[in-house]
Amino acid sequence: MAVPAYRPPWWYRGRHLQTLWGPLFRPLRCPAVRRERLETPDGDFVDLDWLAAAAPAAPLVLVLHGLEGSRRSHYVAGLLRESARLGLGAAVLYFRSCSGELNRGPRMYHSGDTADVDFVVGHVAAPRPGRPLGLVGISLGGNVALKWLGERGDAAPPGVAALAAISTPFDLAACAGALDRGWNRRLYTAGFLRTLRAKARAKAGLLDGRVDLARALAARTFAEYDRALTAPLYGFADERDYWARASSRPYLARIRRPCLLINAVNDPFVPAASLPGADAAPPAFIERVVVPEGGHAGFLEGPWGRRSWAERQALAFLGRHLLA
Repeated sequence: MAVPAYRPPWWYRGRHLQTLWGPLFRPLRCPAVRRERLETPDGDFVDLDWLAAAAPAAPLVLVLHGLEGSRRSHYVAGLLRESARLGLGAAVLYFRSCSGELNRGPRMYHSGDTADVDFVVGHVAAPRPGRPLGLVGISLGGNVALKWLGERGDAAPPGVAALAAISTPFDLAACAGALDRGWNRRLYTAGFLRTLRAKARAKAGLLDGRVDLARALAARTFAEYDRALTAPLYGFADERDYWARASSRPYLARIRRPCLLINAVNDPFVPAASLPGADAAPPAFIERVVVPEGGHAGFLEGPWGRRSWAERQALAFLGRHLLA
């Protein structure tokens, strides 16, 4: 089924307004949730927030948030509201350190870290035989979900029916380059690094000796931060090695489940030239939707930009596969 065209409101124009309106002005009201904590095989934990009112037999959507996101992110709240409206079950997987409590160990998360997704999908799918599971990832969460599904390939869990990804940074080197320059560095990177540095500072006792903590705490670009902290903490040679190995783009051809990819040409985080398959047909399981406008995780619609066209399309796509 063709995805309807996106037509932004007349006043909702330009890459920065379309990116910033949601975090600044979109309602964050969220349906009631219940928290579940899972003990991980490495002695740490991950947290899930489940829609409390979902019917026990409802098909399930697993939401993967973006960099430094949470249930308080406008797009997560929007996806939970839309899931509830459609009668779907939903759970938000918090990447480590994003649920409101720092994890016990030095490990946090990064843009290509798929171990916790694999663990959580197994936990969610095991007691639900015959009930399909869909994944929706936004930004970093989309990259992680796509990379995981590509890594699993033909061996993807049979309960996983489909995946939708919004504003995915498929090529991390290109996206870091865009975010580390000019207005993007001031408008977006500074805020991301402020919270990342705060978490690194809080974990100083666990990180000391493993990373160049002083340089990480002084970082003003993703290149500096990833060189000082991400690369050594997770076993990459440097930030370039991390970006190359953690990017989802090389994994798309290995995916064996239906996927919907939604991106905007004017995304300030994701250069249009880095979008996959711009000059070729997408892989067999990939449906690619690239629209001129929408910003990063924006795509808002309605008189006051309260709903997201991309979130509606992502859940409609998943619903078709979950309810088939």
